[in-house]
Amino acid sequence: MKIVCRAFILLVGVFFSPGLVAIAGDLAVPGQPVQIASRRELFADRLLIERLTNARLHLHEPRIEEIVLRMDKPWEGPQAGYSTVIKDNDRYLMFYRGISQLGLDGSDHERTCVATSADGIHWTKPELGLFEFEGSRSNNIVLANAAPATHNLCPMLDTKPGVESSERFKAVGGTGDQLFGFVSADGIHWKRLRDEPILSSKDVPFEHIHLFDSQNLVFWSDAEQKYVCYFRVWDGLRKIARSTSSDFRNWTPAVLMEQMHDDGINGPRPAPAEHLYTNQTSPYFRAPHLYLAIAARFFEGRQVLTESQAKEINVNPDYFRDTSDSVFMTSRGGHTYDRTFLEGYIKPGIGARNWVSRTNYPALNIVQTGPEEMSLYVNHDYAQPTSHLRRYSLRLDGFASVRAGAGGGELITRPLVFSGRELQINFATSAGGGIRFEIQEANGSVVPGFSMDDCQEQIGNEISRTVTWKSGADLSKVSGRPVRLRVEVRDADLFAIQFSASR
Repeated sequence: MKIVCRAFILLVGVFFSPGLVAIAGDLAVPGQPVQIASRRELFADRLLIERLTNARLHLHEPRIEEIVLRMDKPWEGPQAGYSTVIKDNDRYLMFYRGISQLGLDGSDHERTCVATSADGIHWTKPELGLFEFEGSRSNNIVLANAAPATHNLCPMLDTKPGVESSERFKAVGGTGDQLFGFVSADGIHWKRLRDEPILSSKDVPFEHIHLFDSQNLVFWSDAEQKYVCYFRVWDGLRKIARSTSSDFRNWTPAVLMEQMHDDGINGPRPAPAEHLYTNQTSPYFRAPHLYLAIAARFFEGRQVLTESQAKEINVNPDYFRDTSDSVFMTSRGGHTYDRTFLEGYIKPGIGARNWVSRTNYPALNIVQTGPEEMSLYVNHDYAQPTSHLRRYSLRLDGFASVRAGAGGGELITRPLVFSGRELQINFATSAGGGIRFEIQEANGSVVPGFSMDDCQEQIGNEISRTVTWKSGADLSKVSGRPVRLRVEVRDADLFAIQFSASR
């Protein structure tokens, strides 16, 4: 059975044993090095790691920032949600569901709204005048009277080369057993792609009770050279499935996503089964071959609040008997998620309002909001009059790191092949800490001139620093052939590495 399972994982493009690794689009071959070229690689999974000694992978919690959007309009309602953030050149767009009254999912009481921003921090609700609500067009509604798609319409900015300007934005929406496609030139004016759904129950060849009854999403993958759709299925446990397409119109039969956990000791094994309500999978904008998923984790029936606490915060009585947070996963293509970190990522905050059903759900996409900062957004106070969306921030690449304490630790990478002349790192040390690098041959012998003793210790806190040795920074003599990195980490974090041409 183990042989069958490992062969299965190999076919989807991710294998975790020390001698066999792959990136989407690359063939995984036993004993071959990881081909990273000049890609930025984050330490958000174990792809590059062969051994950690007195060091560990550390998941960094985002910083809590300001409230950016209050769901205080009658067409939005306390159950507003399923948010998507898109950075389009010099503007930011925030799409979300408005719901004026509770009822059957996929009915006309649901609509899609938009907020806009110039910096991703300060947001406004434009008066678009497109759709009428209670006798007025003074609202920010971009799609209405389009059930069931407005239950969860999720837009994307299509980055596929040569895409028609009239379809620069695409979206998916629907529930029941049908998922529909939409297109737009500007993200504001939408039309249905066709009358027929792009995916339906006939495209899901495995057991399910419900389909599409959550936020489903699509993006163009440069790494896989296809559109990828991640959507919700439910067979008693809320799960994620995936389908792909070359043209957004014709889709492959869906496959279930697997979650694998590798603790670095016992090897890869299935992660614990948990309800994942939304998946929020997207290519990381600084390393698009790496997909990040900040998924809403739902604990059905795990009641935290008492009846009196629920009444005090005026939460809908149907929405306080469960609780939820989010988890962090990655994928490099195929139908496997890497659950390196099993712990919660965005945890509920202080106060009863944070411990109700379906709150703490992250919006889709992470966007840059400063020279050294990126942001993600989270729905809070669900089903309460105070419902809102809050911003969280991180340093660029700052999801996870190789971390060691004051006693020092060591990272040894698997053999890898890079292109470029310099090694750039994203790192942070204490005033007394530091990081040093050694270049080794694939067999572990030191490349002359690039030993640990030859390396200039890296001290500081920078998004991009070029590593130097006594001979300088030029690595052209080892570019294009298998090498290892041996890294000494002392009271420091190493977030990412990238080999690149000289700046």
